[in-house]
Amino acid sequence: MPHRKQTYVIFLAKTLVVLACALLVVLAVVTDWRARQHQLQEAGTTSHNIALALARHADDTFRQADTILIFLAERLLHDERKPASLRKLETFLAQQTVELPQLHGLFVIDKDGKWLLNSRQYQAGNVSSRDREYYLYHRQHEDLSPHISMPVQSRANGEWIVTISRRLNSAEGSFDGVVMAAIRIAYFSKFYESFDIGDGGAVILASNQGTLLVRRPLMNDSIGKSLAEAAIFRDHAAINTSGTARIRSSQDGVTRINSYRHLERYPLFVAAALSEQEVLASWRSDVLLHVSGLIVLLSLLGWLGARLIRQIELRVEAENKANHAREHVEFLNRTLQNLATQDGLTGLGNRRCFDEEMARALRRCAREGKPLALIMMDVDFFKRYNDTYGHLAGDECLRKLSQAIRQGQKREGDLAARYGGEELVLLLPDCDGDDALAIAEETLERIRALQLPHQGNPTGIVTVSAGVAVLDAVSEGDVAESLIGRADKALYLAKSTGRDRVCASEASTDARRPMPA
Repeated sequence: MPHRKQTYVIFLAKTLVVLACALLVVLAVVTDWRARQHQLQEAGTTSHNIALALARHADDTFRQADTILIFLAERLLHDERKPASLRKLETFLAQQTVELPQLHGLFVIDKDGKWLLNSRQYQAGNVSSRDREYYLYHRQHEDLSPHISMPVQSRANGEWIVTISRRLNSAEGSFDGVVMAAIRIAYFSKFYESFDIGDGGAVILASNQGTLLVRRPLMNDSIGKSLAEAAIFRDHAAINTSGTARIRSSQDGVTRINSYRHLERYPLFVAAALSEQEVLASWRSDVLLHVSGLIVLLSLLGWLGARLIRQIELRVEAENKANHAREHVEFLNRTLQNLATQDGLTGLGNRRCFDEEMARALRRCAREGKPLALIMMDVDFFKRYNDTYGHLAGDECLRKLSQAIRQGQKREGDLAARYGGEELVLLLPDCDGDDALAIAEETLERIRALQLPHQGNPTGIVTVSAGVAVLDAVSEGDVAESLIGRADKALYLAKSTGRDRVCASEASTDARRPMPA
């Protein structure tokens, strides 16, 4: 009864300590989780505002260039293309390129794809844009709306640009060329650098078809890359005009809080993303402080409970050690027993194991009035095998034969053992002569199936001869020597009549221990 009361008091103290600790942990987790959600919401608002600024900037950038293109298209439609007029227009284009920092250049391409005018005042000569995507697009499409191309590298200086262009029509409405403004991708990159998005943040400008135009951080191999399979495009920007989502980047594997927005006037969208890891950096620092304080408090609360149960733990530990020691001793005893009764080479029972099991089998079969069979086997021409292949090969041969013979142990009580040298035996309680002969034949057949080479054997492979002896009805007077002797004679008969065969002894129940006079 005192022990039960002590156990109850310890249990009650542990329960109170655990409940108090659990309550503190729950309060800390809930508080920190709410702080985390608030931090993520603020990051979402920040990325939304950045995306809004990016969209307005991109809209204004393309609109300024597009306004010039509209003016150019009108002038070229109504004015004669005299050299003096064209020179004035080219001067105008050069001035606009200087005034608008986003412009790489302004160009007029005739219907054959040759440069008619350019703001960089290059000698147009035979410079052709017939292979450019924007030229091919306008030649094949009659609409006069602006077209934004995929990023390309300028043929003038290799700079990455994205073009906005419009189709020129003749007075009759046929294709008459293209007016085009080339906008520096570096202009967007410089603007994007002004935003504090952290080391893991990213901003992009892409077409509504999912073609990446600009990215910060800039990766040259990503310019022009398709975002068709990227989650920001596939699951969000391709479906909605704006929004915020938590997405793991397909390019660098970073999880970010993404806000995206489509431009109002042009078929483009922008996205601003803040690294979730960086957003939560300050929150993690706070959590670390909270956890440190909580650990100290929990340690103080747990100290009393630990003191109360320490004695019980020591007692249980001592009992466990005693149990482990006892199990170890039992394991060692079993190991020693195996070493004492197992043949080290073949893994079969050794001579001692065979003698002990023979005595037990005789007693058991005599008590139950059941037969006892013994199959004695000897490897044919084994000395020649050792002389030919060496003793190590001979040992390996015996191991393989033992595995085949072990399969003759089909019932509990059956024993396969090494009798000595190359002699192997199968002891089979409650087994009559016919069954013993069948088992012997099966064993020899398994050995033949191994096809172990033996040049000294006329058969060319390793074979075994076997002698079978049976005590049909064991009585108290039967002795092991009688059964072994008759099995040995049967083995000798198998050897002398050609080997690789099974021979059985004659009548087996008349061998008895001599009775005293």
